[in-house]
Amino acid sequence: MGDLTGGVGAAPRLIAAAWTLVRADALAPREIAPLLPGWARLASAVLRLFAGREARIGRPGERLALVLERQGPVAIKLGQFLSTRADIFGAAFAADLARLKDRLAPFSTVVAAAEVERALGRPVASLFSRFDDAIGAASLAQVHSAVLLDGRRVAVKVLRPRIEARVAADIAALTLAARVTDALGPAARRLEPRAFAATIARALTLELDLRFEAAGADELRQAMSLDRYMTAPRVVWDGVARRVLTLEWVPGEPLSDPAALDRPDVDRPRLAADLIRGFLAQAMDHGVFHADLHEGNLFIDAAGRLVAVDFGIVGRLGPGERRYLAEILWGFLNRDYVRVADVHFRAGYVPAGHDRAAFAQALRAVGEPIFGRAAADVSMNRLLTQLFEITGLFDMRLRPELVLLQKTMVTVEGVARRVDPGLDIWRAAEPVVRRWIARELSPVNRIRDLGEQARDVLARLAAEPAPTPPPAVVTKSGLDGASFTLGILTAALAFAAAWLLR
Repeated sequence: MGDLTGGVGAAPRLIAAAWTLVRADALAPREIAPLLPGWARLASAVLRLFAGREARIGRPGERLALVLERQGPVAIKLGQFLSTRADIFGAAFAADLARLKDRLAPFSTVVAAAEVERALGRPVASLFSRFDDAIGAASLAQVHSAVLLDGRRVAVKVLRPRIEARVAADIAALTLAARVTDALGPAARRLEPRAFAATIARALTLELDLRFEAAGADELRQAMSLDRYMTAPRVVWDGVARRVLTLEWVPGEPLSDPAALDRPDVDRPRLAADLIRGFLAQAMDHGVFHADLHEGNLFIDAAGRLVAVDFGIVGRLGPGERRYLAEILWGFLNRDYVRVADVHFRAGYVPAGHDRAAFAQALRAVGEPIFGRAAADVSMNRLLTQLFEITGLFDMRLRPELVLLQKTMVTVEGVARRVDPGLDIWRAAEPVVRRWIARELSPVNRIRDLGEQARDVLARLAAEPAPTPPPAVVTKSGLDGASFTLGILTAALAFAAAWLLR
């Protein structure tokens, strides 16, 4: 195991991956060289001296897709993420990478059936009356259409053989890459590459146990049913094991199919808004969200509504992160940059020594140019560059606990832009954010929160050993004045909260 978690076994793999990118002219391709600064153009020219025959094949996105597919699951996940950002990398580049979402080479149906039997501990025929060839193959698993003995059509997800070893090797290479990045200097360390790699590694490890995915699918289906911005299929628990997952069939087309959006019954503006609202409702209202919402994991059903599949990566937010997210979005919606700045300082996202007013001014410089603009009119490349520059000025670092949230927000925005280039993202988000603010920051809920904090204080006080009372002034009740006041306030708050919430 040492080679899989340390740098020794990972180094050759990382070097080989970099060399493959250079040979395919996919690291700093000739097509983008004129757009690079001088030093980068020179580096690109030097790298092209080592390019091979594959460098002459197709467009940059096609060459990169081929390289990433050969490199394994983590690299393919990166390609899937890049393919959602046509607004940053260009439509042709994104389209070339789109094949990484669900159109990889499948393994044989015979092998898949054997994997199902081994995982479930029973013959395939004891659960399915029919088990068809793969209908889609991705980096970790592939999906088969099947029919249960009771006649219901289902989708059966089966992990690729020996995929665990491939993922372990990829994680080792990713960990080493994070260490190398961390050593490049303060600007790189601000991105917290090691924490980022650890978060991705943890998510991938959980994704290799399909029992966790089944539980996540069931939990998110229940959460989605409350708003109906999107839905999810039911889990067939008799067909669930560590390497196998069975879900009810989703009638419809994947969003990765260009023809899906051209159906006459598809309302593209509503679909894009539902995607934004569905994700935000999951994250803010329930603290659990689908963290892999690329086009290959989204279907359009017969009614023209969104259906999410593939719940291998589920993100979670605590109460504090949910509140900070809602307040930041609400501040931007109201163009209240002072409030947004205050939230960043309260959350610890900006170190306390910085000037709040100056940070609010910086936020205004980012927010005003994009407020109320259609998605097609906003340059995400320029916006991301500005954000990175501004966050650097205020020593903001990437927050490991928010990695999946930030990654999913970027992916969701990219998909929504493709569905409806005229989407106003702020307007789409407003109903969900307004609802959360009205509910959670109401006077009743503020008192409830104070009551919970008071109970926590009492619990901690009760757990601590009683200190030896100092020779100080003592009231007739035996308590010092400060403790007596604290007790009265705590009891009053708890009583008020209980009365209002009765």
